[in-house]
Amino acid sequence: MFFLTGEYEHQIDAKNRIRIPTKLKGNEDKLYFSKGTNGCIFVFYEAAIKEKLEKLEEIKISDAEKQKGMRAFTKSLKLVEMDPQGRLVIPGELISFAKIVKDIKICGAGSRIEIWSKEVYDEYFADDDENFDENFGFLDI
Repeated sequence: MFFLTGEYEHQIDAKNRIRIPTKLKGNEDKLYFSKGTNGCIFVFYEAAIKEKLEKLEEIKISDAEKQKGMRAFTKSLKLVEMDPQGRLVIPGELISFAKIVKDIKICGAGSRIEIWSKEVYDEYFADDDENFDENFGFLDI
């Protein structure tokens, strides 16, 4: 089980490299990047992605709608290895998808890490404080 939490401000360098913040960094030197919801990039450690893929295998072949969603997710999934300095290169197509220019937010989101363009992130959470109770209420925890 994963409990990745918190938000961190960073910048992507000219070669599309980032470092995962220490509090989110596991022991693995390979991570799986994919398109995420709301314009972010999902990042999974191997154990977490295996768990997600096992659940996707349960989708009935005859369920065309869920199959399309599964295919969209898995075709965007990329294995990314850390360089000797601990940096990861974000694939170019994911940078374009997430509208990343330079400033990014890296967040823990339970079993995954999310990478956002700072601008997209700020817009997404613009009303977070004033609607916190309402948004939290949807969690049903």
